[in-house]
Amino acid sequence: MIDFTLTENDEKVLAAVRSEALICRNYARYYDEHEEEFAPDELPEARDFKNPFAYLAGRGDLDTSMGVMSMLISAGQTWGDYTVRMRRGTGGLGNAALRASGSAEQQKRWGDKTLAMAITEPGCGSDSKAVQTTAVLDGDEWVLNGEKIFVTTGCRAEGVVVWATVDKSAGRGGIKSFIVMKGTPGFEVTHKEKKLGIRADDTAAYVFRDCRIPRDHLLGGDEKVARQGGGGFKGVMKTFNMTRPAVAAIGLGIAQAALDFTKEALAKEGVEVDWSAGPHARSAIQQQLVEIEADIEAAMLDVLHATWLSGEAKPNNLEASIAKAKGGEISRTATQRCIAILGSMGISQEFLLEKWFRDCRITDIYEGTGQIQRLIIAREILGYSAAQLS
Repeated sequence: MIDFTLTENDEKVLAAVRSEALICRNYARYYDEHEEEFAPDELPEARDFKNPFAYLAGRGDLDTSMGVMSMLISAGQTWGDYTVRMRRGTGGLGNAALRASGSAEQQKRWGDKTLAMAITEPGCGSDSKAVQTTAVLDGDEWVLNGEKIFVTTGCRAEGVVVWATVDKSAGRGGIKSFIVMKGTPGFEVTHKEKKLGIRADDTAAYVFRDCRIPRDHLLGGDEKVARQGGGGFKGVMKTFNMTRPAVAAIGLGIAQAALDFTKEALAKEGVEVDWSAGPHARSAIQQQLVEIEADIEAAMLDVLHATWLSGEAKPNNLEASIAKAKGGEISRTATQRCIAILGSMGISQEFLLEKWFRDCRITDIYEGTGQIQRLIIAREILGYSAAQLS
């Protein structure tokens, strides 16, 4: 039986995360309004706080697994703010791809670097098989040409895992992933994106013009591996089974912050939920609060289930998509409902609720939109092919 009951040690870790998150909120509005600036790698207050991960040492068999705790920690951090951390961690989405599909030599060589992952293009969003960036083998080098947009951690990253096609006629089968480090001739970071939400977050656009990289920069190995299917679409897609639940957890942390703020604001006006009363004995607002809380909790359980399966080395493709679809949707709808409940207070820049509403929108989009997740779910449950769902 799966049991997500938290131990005393678990509670200490999450309490420390919440304490840090409250400090991070003090910086949230500034970096939202000054998106040209990067939030610091470490806040001045960091010296006054013990790193929450220090509490993870010496944990016992009854304590929650590290994978599940990582989801709860992510949600606890974004409960404070999406873009500001007490201490910014290393690594990016590209590191997850490297761990999932990189060779042992590649993981040793680049595992300590911060790697972004570049998939989306001006004419290619959710349809990954429509990637137009090309990689052509020329002797001992691959030559990359194309554009990428909305690259998370794109400015701060030391390198990037780039999706490119080696054979456009092969569709997904022709898509491979390549590691390209900053400073490589022909690789240019053109600009930092300006966005609706997570404004201070590091999202960039890239251009590759006759960018030459060694043939062993193909994720998984050299061109022999490429001919055998290594570094390909299916291999790197495994990355999403790890990152999609994490994105949902991030969004649900924001949704929980919105709900907590709404409940506190209403409590000051004497409006609190009577949990002992039935639905017909509650006011409409009280019933909405109950429903929002239930939605968030159910979506978080989906996240923890998908993560637990991964930690047990069990297939979680279906569960990861369920977590992402549900988590992304609830992070958006829960925050929107909180704004509707509070009215003018919800949209005022005096409070962070309107910022949380803008920030959480992305969690229903990247790592595969909610619509894409529902297609994956349909294929997994009903056994449909991609052609049948197109």
